Amino acid sequence: MTMSTRFLVGLGAALLFCCSAVQAQQASGAARVSLVDRIVAVVGKEVVTMSELNDRIAATEREMRRQGTTAPARTALAPQVLERLILDRAQLQLARDAGISVEDGLLDRHLQRVAEGNAMTPADFRKAVETDGVNFEKFREEVRQQIVLARLREREVDERIQVSESEIDLYIQENMADERAEYKLAHILVRVPEESSPERIEQARLRAEKARAELMAGGDFGALAATYSDGPEALKGGELDWRAADRLPELFAGVLRRMKQGELSTVVRSPAGFHILKLLGRRGADSGAPVLQNRVRHILVKAGDVVSEAEARRRLADLRERIVTGGQDFAAIARQYSEDGSAARGGDLDWIYPGDTVPDFERAMNDLEPGQVSPPVRSPFGFHLIQVMERRTGELGIERRRLQARQALRERKSDEAYQEWLRQLRDQTYVELRLDER
Repeated sequence: MTMSTRFLVGLGAALLFCCSAVQAQQASGAARVSLVDRIVAVVGKEVVTMSELNDRIAATEREMRRQGTTAPARTALAPQVLERLILDRAQLQLARDAGISVEDGLLDRHLQRVAEGNAMTPADFRKAVETDGVNFEKFREEVRQQIVLARLREREVDERIQVSESEIDLYIQENMADERAEYKLAHILVRVPEESSPERIEQARLRAEKARAELMAGGDFGALAATYSDGPEALKGGELDWRAADRLPELFAGVLRRMKQGELSTVVRSPAGFHILKLLGRRGADSGAPVLQNRVRHILVKAGDVVSEAEARRRLADLRERIVTGGQDFAAIARQYSEDGSAARGGDLDWIYPGDTVPDFERAMNDLEPGQVSPPVRSPFGFHLIQVMERRTGELGIERRRLQARQALRERKSDEAYQEWLRQLRDQTYVELRLDER
């Protein structure tokens, strides 16, 4: 996780202004009020204020500097950042109406995992955030809101994705090529609202063509993405991480296959709007190559309200000592102490393929030699002792290939469905823009 700090400071509809102290006037008894904030958008029954927008713009500029991307002028950046604020606000309202929330305990555990992922203690992590010029309590609430948005996406989009057996058959048939390409790309999207008039569609196309012309004239892609793009990665310079072709929209994969590294696509139309792609890199992996497999067993101790994280670590350290030094049987200890469903099997998870487990568990597992017992390993499920019983390389069986195909199809469908869902939510939400008012 990067230390991106996008702030959403919720304000009640009645709290529109910050006022100076009221000074009684003997003659009229009137109060003197100093206006220090203003509304830049109304979203549903809530408002977005200029101070919120300025906070988000500053955070966006910091993040773009960190990535080495040139930020556009604030006059160009402000409308883009405001649109992200509006989309986030609309989603948070929907989440609140659906009763989705994140309790303090879960948020604290999430932040601790973030700190550990950055090789810091929670105190050091907080200091690093504040050194970056960010109020930690605001950062904490931003993280809470991002977890809420992730849960909302799961409920509204991901849980509704269906993949049929015939789709899996077709996918496997179409991806039997020896080379499985992966792409790194940058992307600009000019969104077309649902049921747009021909005039509105033409305006969007011309905006996309204008962005491409500026790119062809040598314009910086990151700055122009932040200026023109409506895509979710626009304020990160439009860049997407490495993705296998089967995890990209089919439209993108088809275009990228014909492009050379560094090349810019033409303006491409999809139901979402108009796209410009830039191919930053291509690499391939032999889909038929043997894959590393580990036969693994583990002992899990969960941490929470009853057992603290320090206590969970201590318990596992004691159990490891009994296994490694005392010669006690791992399986017997697992059956007695593990809080995982695998306890009855002595902690045996059978053969594990890459991607089967969460990243923290997989990294620790891959670092072990067969027979070696790990120190306590933190994951979202708690703390683990891990032992690799055997290690081998082998071909993927047909069931494993079908599982991978299902996951790839779900990922592709989810990304496309989420963008369409966001577009519909934006179109259905009452929004009144006041950024240009003075």
